[in-house]
Amino acid sequence: MNPFSLATSAALVTGSSKGIGHAIAMGLHQAGADVVFHGNTAKPDNMPAGSAFLQGDLLDPEGSTKLVAAAFAARPNLDLLVANAGSFFDKPFLEMDPATWDRTMDLNVRATYFLCQAFAKELVARKRPGAMVLVSSTNGFQAEEDSTAYDSSKGALVMMTRSLAIALAPHGIRVNGLAPGLIRTPLTAALGHSAKSKHYEKKILLERLGEAEDCAGTAVFLLSPASAYVVGHVVVVDGGLTVGQIGRM
Repeated sequence: MNPFSLATSAALVTGSSKGIGHAIAMGLHQAGADVVFHGNTAKPDNMPAGSAFLQGDLLDPEGSTKLVAAAFAARPNLDLLVANAGSFFDKPFLEMDPATWDRTMDLNVRATYFLCQAFAKELVARKRPGAMVLVSSTNGFQAEEDSTAYDSSKGALVMMTRSLAIALAPHGIRVNGLAPGLIRTPLTAALGHSAKSKHYEKKILLERLGEAEDCAGTAVFLLSPASAYVVGHVVVVDGGLTVGQIGRM
């Protein structure tokens, strides 16, 4: 038996039309899982044949529960969840307004919390074990300039991972987290090959920004039988960004 195989599983990956979520969904597919992709716009062109795609806005107060219901209708054998959907809306702290703060928390925290709750309820009702991965960020551990709301939301996901692990372990549902560092995605595209990008590359021990695919293997591991005794941990995938204090000169 291949302990990394997901051949008997089905997974819902939120925010998987692009970026890290898409790379994770493709990684789960390559490991054998039947994957339900999700996005709030059109489905991606390079989705595997036979995979399901669900469109839904998780800023809708009922978006999380509607998505889970649709996902189980599409794939009743779902047992894996990757709560990846989230975004960055920040402005400098002294300019922050309640609407922007609420938008950040509603998408990054509230939607994730109730997505996990709805998914867990379905598994418990079916008496089915499962596993979840919450995608946070190294911003959940280290602050960044002009990122107060985003940093706060990602810190909340770090603790949410641990708290849900305690709540769901008695039901046979493992919860872990994945914290990407600086990854090239549509959200970080503005960095390009700028001086700021070069500075980050000196800080990162592997001397490069990560690619979305760098997160896929960790997600597969955390959802597979290979991590059957791993619960409540947040695995940092950052090329060594947060290991050293100063970085190379």
